[in-house]
Amino acid sequence: MNAVPRREHVDHLVLGGGVAGLSYALEAAGHGSVLVLTKRQRWEGSTQYAQGGIAAVLGPDDDLSLHVEDTLVAGAGLCKRDAVEVTVREGPERIRWLLSLGADLDRDGASEDRLHLGREGGHSRRRIVHSKDTTGREIERALLAACEARGVRVEEDQVAVDIVTSGKLGLGGPSRAVGAYVLDRASGAIAAVSAGVTVLATGGAGKVYLYTTNPDVATGDGVAMAYRAGAAVANLEFFQFHPTCLYHPQAKSFLVSEALRGEGGILRNGAGEAFMGRYDTRRELAPRDVVARSIDAEMKRRGDDCAFLDMTHKSKAFLVEHFPHIYGTCREFGIDMAVQPIPVVPAAHYQCGGVVTDLDGRTSIPGLYAVGEVACTGLHGANRLASNSLLEGLVFGRRAAVASRAERAPAPAPETIPDWNPGDALAPDEGVVVAHNWDEVRRVMWNYVGIVRTEKRLERARARLRVLRAEIRDYYWQYRVTPDLIELRNLADVAMLIVESARRRKESRGLHYLLDHPAPDDRWLRDTVLNRGDLEE
Repeated sequence: MNAVPRREHVDHLVLGGGVAGLSYALEAAGHGSVLVLTKRQRWEGSTQYAQGGIAAVLGPDDDLSLHVEDTLVAGAGLCKRDAVEVTVREGPERIRWLLSLGADLDRDGASEDRLHLGREGGHSRRRIVHSKDTTGREIERALLAACEARGVRVEEDQVAVDIVTSGKLGLGGPSRAVGAYVLDRASGAIAAVSAGVTVLATGGAGKVYLYTTNPDVATGDGVAMAYRAGAAVANLEFFQFHPTCLYHPQAKSFLVSEALRGEGGILRNGAGEAFMGRYDTRRELAPRDVVARSIDAEMKRRGDDCAFLDMTHKSKAFLVEHFPHIYGTCREFGIDMAVQPIPVVPAAHYQCGGVVTDLDGRTSIPGLYAVGEVACTGLHGANRLASNSLLEGLVFGRRAAVASRAERAPAPAPETIPDWNPGDALAPDEGVVVAHNWDEVRRVMWNYVGIVRTEKRLERARARLRVLRAEIRDYYWQYRVTPDLIELRNLADVAMLIVESARRRKESRGLHYLLDHPAPDDRWLRDTVLNRGDLEE
């Protein structure tokens, strides 16, 4: 691993190394220089931890229109049909592309020519392509291997500080993205990287909540940087809580895949009762927002600490063959899912809103693209359909690369972006300040902006976050930046954007459930869009 030089210029700067960023990089390779920067190890991100798979129409009983309809139903009226149709239509070809890269996806036992297709909540057909229960890990492996073979440069431990725009530099003409400032984790030095195209592929913001399935890198960096640079963001009130995160004092952020429910898993309460029939006729196969709220309601009704996912009606051989990672991890925590139900709780999982883009990943700032979970393409609406996220990364990573090749401005000269100026900033003196504020932001969000919300709770969250953001901003400008401080700043900004988005939507729809307005209202069939300055009212 090498540090990025103090000053560098490239044609394509990609911030993030998951499925979307690497798909972009591979498509852009050969059409200019490409630099992919990751915050930690190159594989560390949400893609690596995705278990279920990729939704694509490949089965003989399936049809593109069925996948489109399932996505629209899950999205509760806010999906953009053109985004859904593009994604579904291009999905099968993206799967074939992955296979051409050497991705090892499970085959149907009856025919090596056919892929095995699983089923998950909200899908009317079996269409989930997977690699056992570690699909994301296999996709990440295949994409990184392809990048290495193509000579795509991937640098680890590089933390983006901010997007740089020509308007901010006073260069005249329409403001466009010209690169980013990047901190090297090992040395603490900050590089100025100028670029013809800057691509946000930074993933989501699960760490804004106290309990999450996301890895530690998911701190909302792309949304925060884009908002500060002047890009529009939208629909951040729709944060998906995965219904089944392993409930165990030693387990950290371990997801129990929705594919288990697709294979007949039954949710039970502390008394052993199957309860989903009380909440939805689709029972365990209802969309995630419904299942998560149902578990939350059942836990509150009974006073249980968790619910239980029962797979004991399946043989041990079946569970070990289809879910080896989940089976093995549960065993590490003393749970044999073949003979006892798995304790589970909902946890923050997926950011359905993000930086507003068109169908080619363009944001409202020329030269700045966003792909994957960081983007709001219109695909997910008010609630993401299971296994549409890896699909989105594959489809829009490629589309953005094709579009940016045609529109890419020449990479600005190295001296375009001035050296980072720390001014009179001091060496950080008290790490406890950062740690305390980090913890408080996450607790405020969990307690007041969770699965079920009220206007009063949102106002409390807003009041406390305003104080915290002011404290963090003062600390940021007073002391030299560190990776922890950069992430805390981004986390607080995204938390405030989520709260403000939730305050503005006076209805319940999809993942946003507001007790003061418990029904959907057609007057709110529109995106919640925020622009720079909207948090400073």
